[in-house]
Amino acid sequence: QVQVVESGGGLVQPGGSLRLSCAASGSDFNAYTMGWYRQAPGKARESVATITSGGSTNYGDSVKGRFTISKDNGKNTVYLQMNSLKPEDTAVYYCNVYYRFAEYWGQGTQVTVVS
Repeated sequence: QVQVVESGGGLVQPGGSLRLSCAASGSDFNAYTMGWYRQAPGKARESVATITSGGSTNYGDSVKGRFTISKDNGKNTVYLQMNSLKPEDTAVYYCNVYYRFAEYWGQGTQVTVVS
């Protein structure tokens, strides 16, 4: 069982920045594929960014050029740096771990972008 805990959400104005953190338990963190997903009210959950164990990254079209995912294997933590935030980025952001054909989710952290 992998425990996943997100942090770093909050309230920010349009154009601002936030950094989300996701800490995952386990001694094989280097092998995890991890990702950030988000869900806005009334909408389906969507993929924001993913990073593989080898460091390859992938981004959703709506966040390309604004968001950056990174992984610190020494701290068992994945980050999502979010810049140039827009009101449409408002959502609950979830961290996901994929490992040995199983998925683990955090409880989510709220990001609200409002003037």
